This record gives sequence, structure tokens and C-alpha cells, in this order.
Amino acid sequence: MWSCITDFFTYETTKSVVVKSWTIGIINRVVQLLIITYFVGWVFLYEKAYQIRDTAIESSVMTKVKGFGVYNNRVMDVADYVTPTQGASVFCIITKMITTENQFQGYCPESETKYNCTHDSDCTKFLNKPGSNGIPTGRCVHFNSSLMMCEIQGWCPAEIDTITTSPMMEVENFTIFIKNSIRFPTFNYTKGNFLPTITDSYIKKCNFDLVNNTYCPIFRVGDVVRYAQQNFNILANKGGVIGIKIGWICDLDKSDDECNPSYSFTRLDAMSQKNAVSPGYNFRFAKYYKTENGTDYRTLVKAYAIRFDVLVNGNAGKFNMIPTLINMVAAFTSVGVGTVLCDIILLNFLKGAEQYKAKKFEEVSDSPLHSAGDGLYRSQLSLRHDETIMKSSDSGAFSIEQYS
Repeated sequence: MWSCITDFFTYETTKSVVVKSWTIGIINRVVQLLIITYFVGWVFLYEKAYQIRDTAIESSVMTKVKGFGVYNNRVMDVADYVTPTQGASVFCIITKMITTENQFQGYCPESETKYNCTHDSDCTKFLNKPGSNGIPTGRCVHFNSSLMMCEIQGWCPAEIDTITTSPMMEVENFTIFIKNSIRFPTFNYTKGNFLPTITDSYIKKCNFDLVNNTYCPIFRVGDVVRYAQQNFNILANKGGVIGIKIGWICDLDKSDDECNPSYSFTRLDAMSQKNAVSPGYNFRFAKYYKTENGTDYRTLVKAYAIRFDVLVNGNAGKFNMIPTLINMVAAFTSVGVGTVLCDIILLNFLKGAEQYKAKKFEEVSDSPLHSAGDGLYRSQLSLRHDETIMKSSDSGAFSIEQYS
């Protein structure tokens, strides 16, 4: 127990040992050089660790679509094929529609084959369960002269969504106008994707491309689909979700002209391409009307569409003394890793390791210091400032010389 107490109340101080060995010297300097290169090249120059960064970007997106197409011998404009109509960052361009007209509230047969029946008993199993187009009544009724189906209560006639239709191919040449404003609240810095060099005449004739018009805010739908590495014909037929990503990576220590947006494109619902159950993207909506006697009826539309999600991300950085000092201290501290590595090699792998251990680790008792008086106390302390020199010989081992 007394030994444990005395071991606990001990103090260790650093002793300087100079080792004149080519092997250890080269390893030490190489490790130090690598650490300094990492901090200067990667941490300070590439990662810009001397900056304080703001990743809480605030963004506003407004969109407009332009173009005319022909579908089922009807000319379609923006009000017909774009939904929702508010011009938000998420919008759909309808490419294909299956229309069920003149639906009234009432009773009618279902339209899907799983509701085929011959007797009412075939339909009672669907009671208290939602049908495909309404609420099942449990009765088996005639769908036509040769086929019977389970009856539903709801909007009639029931929708038949297996009809084959062709998409509106003019969508490929429609254009999307995107207006984006951003703000970095930490620095109170604001900017938009309209650069100072953009004029009205330029916007009227430009289309975005990755080479010549990288900052044009007007995007052709076919180009967006191609940049996302998708086939337009397949996408228009089944629908899908395309992401238009706007990135703002700004170094505010540089000129304001160098803080510009970068655009990239991707298929956001890529997994649905591999899913045979529900591929693509579609939704339903209805247009409601009244007859002369006040009865409500509607036209139901199942729409296949390309949905566009405009996603904004970014971060900004600016010089600040606090992160600069923190990383400089970390760099100077990390240089000491070379000393630790060299100590491990000296203590375990080189010839003369025992001599090095004997000089590096010493135990000094405090009893001689107190009993010998003040003069002896000072002479004992002076040993802490001694230097031990270990010189390497031609054979690779090292010799030890000590001087004060």
C-alpha cells in the first residue's frame, strides 16, 4: 500500500537527449515535413481552415415554364400542363393524360379485372374495404353484355387507366426560367443567380449549357433530362423526378464577382426505374362542373409528369482569427508526433537501445536533496539541464557522451 502511495505522488519531467544518428534524424525530419505539408497544403490552402464558415444558406426560388404542345388534337399551354401554378421550387410538367369525362355520383361496376364476378358472393369479400374507384356494395352487376363486375358507389363511370396514349413530345423543347436569391446570415451577404453582366437581350436568346452559357437562368427541358443522363422518351411516357441543384460555394475573402452559382442535374427517383410495381411518376386531379339543374359532375385526369425539384445548397467562408489560431496551435503540436515515433524506434529497434533507455529514464529521490543542503540541492537540479549526446558509429550503433 505504501509503495502505491509513493508511486502516485511522483513527478516526471522531460529530459533532453540528443541523438546524432542519420537513421533517426532522417525519419524525424521526414515526419515533420509530412505534417507541415499536410497542414499548409490541405488544412490551410485547400480546406481554408483559417476561415469561419456559414452553411445555413437562406434561399428563395421562383420558376416559370414556357412552351406550347399538342395533345389529343388540342393545343396545350402553361395553364394546361404545369401544376402547381404558383411557380414554386417544385413543379410538374404533364407529358401524358388519361381522361375520364362526365363522372356523376352514383352506382356502377368496377373497372379492374380483379373485381370480375358471377354471383354476389364473389363481391361480399370486398365489403368494408376500399375499392379501386369507390366503396364496394357487395353486388355483382353487368359491366357489359358479356362481363360482370362487382358494384361500387362513387364517381361513375369508373376510371379505366389501362388505355395506351402517347406523350406530348413538344415538352422536350419547353423552357424553364429559374430565379434564385440566396443569403448567408452570418455575413449578411446576399446574391442572386442573375449576374451583373446579364441583360434583357441576352436572356431572350440564351439557353443554359455547360460550356458557353453556364450562368444563363433559362433551361431547355430536353437538355436538363440529358444532363441528368436520362432518356426523354422513357421519362415522358412513365414520368419521373429530376433534381436541378444550384450550388453556392463562396470565398468572401475574394472579389464578389467570384461568388457564382453552379448547376448540376440528377434523377431523384432513380430507384423507381428498377421497381416494376410503381415505376415513374403520376398523379390524379379533377375538374368540376355543374349541369343546368345544379348536379355536380367532373372530368378525372390521371397525369404522367416530369417533376422538377430545384434544390439550393452552399456555404461561404471568410477569414477569422479564432480558427486560424486554433489550427496553427494544432499544427505546431502535431509536429511533436515525429518525436514520439523516433522514441519508439530508438527504444525498441535500434542497436544501443538499452543505453538510450538508461539515459532517458532516471529516478531521483528527494531525500538526498534535503539532507545534503542547499548547495547539493542545486547541483542535483543542474542534472536536468545536462544534455546526453548519442553519436552513431560506422556500424550503425551509437555512442553516448554526456556534458553539462
